[in-house]
Amino acid sequence: MTLGHQRPDKFNLSIAHMASQELTSAGAKTVWGDPADVGAAVGGATFDVVLENNGKDLDAVKPVADWAKSAGVGQFLFISSAGIYLQTDEPPHVEGVIIHSISSVLRLDAVKESAGHVGVEKYIAAEFGSWASFRPQYMTGSGNNKDCEEWFFDRIVRKRPVPIPGSGMQLTNISHARDLGSMLTLAVDNPDAAAGKIFNCVSDRGVTLNGLAKMCAAAAGATVEIVNYDPAAAGVDAKKAFPFRNMHFYAEPRAAKEVLGWTSTTNLPEDLKERFAEYASSGRGEKAMTFDLDDKILAAVGAAPVGQRYASFMCYVSFIKKKNRQR
Repeated sequence: MTLGHQRPDKFNLSIAHMASQELTSAGAKTVWGDPADVGAAVGGATFDVVLENNGKDLDAVKPVADWAKSAGVGQFLFISSAGIYLQTDEPPHVEGVIIHSISSVLRLDAVKESAGHVGVEKYIAAEFGSWASFRPQYMTGSGNNKDCEEWFFDRIVRKRPVPIPGSGMQLTNISHARDLGSMLTLAVDNPDAAAGKIFNCVSDRGVTLNGLAKMCAAAAGATVEIVNYDPAAAGVDAKKAFPFRNMHFYAEPRAAKEVLGWTSTTNLPEDLKERFAEYASSGRGEKAMTFDLDDKILAAVGAAPVGQRYASFMCYVSFIKKKNRQR
């Protein structure tokens, strides 16, 4: 059974209903309600496993966890985030890494203690004997509600330069949603092995930011012009101008491989073709869009959008014709 959130301010209902249709067609049941009162939504139904994929902090997850414990649920699985890791001098991020101070007196866990997911992981570890947490990074796949690949497609189909901060050689990680699904399935099938474990839900290959732009262009059957730039020199905030972190940010699925015997099926060049097919069928490529931040960046580095280049070229052609007539 799946509990769908009814509040439009909390969830994209079109995506929720699409996911619900896929689940029900596979034999599952969807009920709609408030996760803060999950007991009322599911009635007297009993469950062996609860998968929490809604909350990002303890306030949101605690009602579900408390209900699950009181209902005698045997296994509690939580979808966390690889974004909770602290920056490291030794990427990739690996589950359970301990950072030691120079004096070896202070020992810090390699996650941001202020991150809401951390509080959830600590709480379920204290409340459940059989629990596991999964830390995905960037996901791709049908129905994904993130706007990452589309950011590239928006520019590529309009023949605009793609501005990427830094050198473009920063490494990141993108995995297909089916990898998360297969990892969760293995955890359910092997509850004793998964108990008390944290799993990075990522593919086992990284990709550079420039490389991702090239793969998106190949998926669209197009070419791409990449413009690398210094955000400070361009006067822009890279977090607002680009959908990925402007740094090396990637994790390793070591625990899933060693503990669950999991293998990744992500094939990014092929998976991006699936994403572009959905993008093209949505009609988004024909919609009017503005690229104000892009234009600011391109102006700062001396590269003009294709429309401005065409206008400049036509002015040049007109100038040449005029000169020829004067001869």
